[in-house]
Amino acid sequence: MARVTVEDCSLKIPNRFDLVICAAQRTRQISAGSPLTVERDNDKNPVVALREIAEGHVVAENLMEATVNGFRRHVEAEPQEEEFAELFAQETNSYFTDQTAELDEMTIEGEEEFEVEEEFAKEENPSPEAE
Repeated sequence: MARVTVEDCSLKIPNRFDLVICAAQRTRQISAGSPLTVERDNDKNPVVALREIAEGHVVAENLMEATVNGFRRHVEAEPQEEEFAELFAQETNSYFTDQTAELDEMTIEGEEEFEVEEEFAKEENPSPEAE
């Protein structure tokens, strides 16, 4: 029975190597407790997986993606985590921008005071060249 199933599966997944990878992944999912999409008929998990693939109840791309994700050591960040990181960067940037603006205002205030003091000093002590 498995031989006929493999031939039927080759119509859905033409590459036999990809077929083996997909069937193995689906077998792992079934062993882990994933619900069956076809009747078991006293068949073992690999045969059930091949029958599901042949009948088109499972998508080969999803199985390939699940296989690749299973081998990853570094899991990609979830979209929520990426949004949080962007929000954090914006908040941090706005905080530092506000702090920089306050420092710029302080510097400008200090410069104005210094210029005023220079004007008073000129009025009190006229330069000898002006006379």
